[in-house]
Amino acid sequence: MNRKSAEFSASSLVRALCWVAILSVAALAQTPDQQNSDQQNSAQPPAPQQGSDQQQGSAQQPASSQSGNEEATPEEATPRHRTKPKEFKNWNFNVGGGANVDSGPTKRFVRGGGATFGAGVARNYSKYFGFRLDVLFNDLPLRNTALQLAQAQSGNSHVYTATLDPIINIPATRLWSGYVVFGPSYLHRSGKLDSSTAVPGEACNAFYAWWGRCFAGSLPLTVNFLRESENQFGYNIGGGIARKVYNNIEIYADFRIIHGDHNNITTDVRPITMGVRW
Repeated sequence: MNRKSAEFSASSLVRALCWVAILSVAALAQTPDQQNSDQQNSAQPPAPQQGSDQQQGSAQQPASSQSGNEEATPEEATPRHRTKPKEFKNWNFNVGGGANVDSGPTKRFVRGGGATFGAGVARNYSKYFGFRLDVLFNDLPLRNTALQLAQAQSGNSHVYTATLDPIINIPATRLWSGYVVFGPSYLHRSGKLDSSTAVPGEACNAFYAWWGRCFAGSLPLTVNFLRESENQFGYNIGGGIARKVYNNIEIYADFRIIHGDHNNITTDVRPITMGVRW
């Protein structure tokens, strides 16, 4: 009995060991395959998740491109500063001619209608203000009564004038404009009598006093009284109108009142000038 039980116990133990060995081999055989499958599963992300990521990326790309297109460039964001065209020229030039109107004490010895020529330049600092320099020549034809007082058959007289004035421009329309000038003036008057029967040392009359060749109330003994030369300072005031005819070319009409004085000897001229300005 004991022998049978011992044999049964030994055979049961052998069977148990065989089953344990079989199960161990089976387990070792499955472990590498399971590890490889797990590694493949962990290396490859799920297909649905990858698709959603691509959709999100494609959705973000149009949005970013759209936002990039909607963003304004620096030039568009900043308003462009357009330079306003200048409404005036820095420099103006003029030349013209006309006639002189007699006035003042000069009228007594000079008749009107003497020729006048002038030229000028203006420097404008704005549309309305500038400075203008003019040089004028005025012929002063002597009256017959003046020649009788001079005891001369004929003679001539003229004056050169230079003026430097502030100019106030008055733009009226696209074609028409005006201006006003006023300021100091310098006059140089000269003339010559062809001959005279007057005697040096005799008493001066009104003509020779205006002629500037009267000293101590009489004609000079050593100075040629047939010639005159006077430098005078004074003032001028005037204005004009202009009309544009072509691009920057204008025609203008100008009127001046010019007065000069030196040692109570005066010269008054009223030139009326028409010309071209550009």
